[in-house]
Amino acid sequence: MCVAIPGKVIEITDTIGKVDFQGNVVKVNLSIVDAQIGDYVLVHAGCAIEVMKQDAAQELLDLFKELESLQ
Repeated sequence: MCVAIPGKVIEITDTIGKVDFQGNVVKVNLSIVDAQIGDYVLVHAGCAIEVMKQDAAQELLDLFKELESLQ
């Protein structure tokens, strides 16, 4: 099973963005989406695969937190 995680784009240089995943900043390939600074993107295997609305991203992050707390 593969999991894609939402993060917030904080910087863009060409097709590479720095994306904040709750305090962890990672370089992400943005070449297949039209993301802007401040957008939330769904990331899988180092590539942004979808631009998300902030409320949808937050809902998904809350679900991940809930699952983590069950362990």
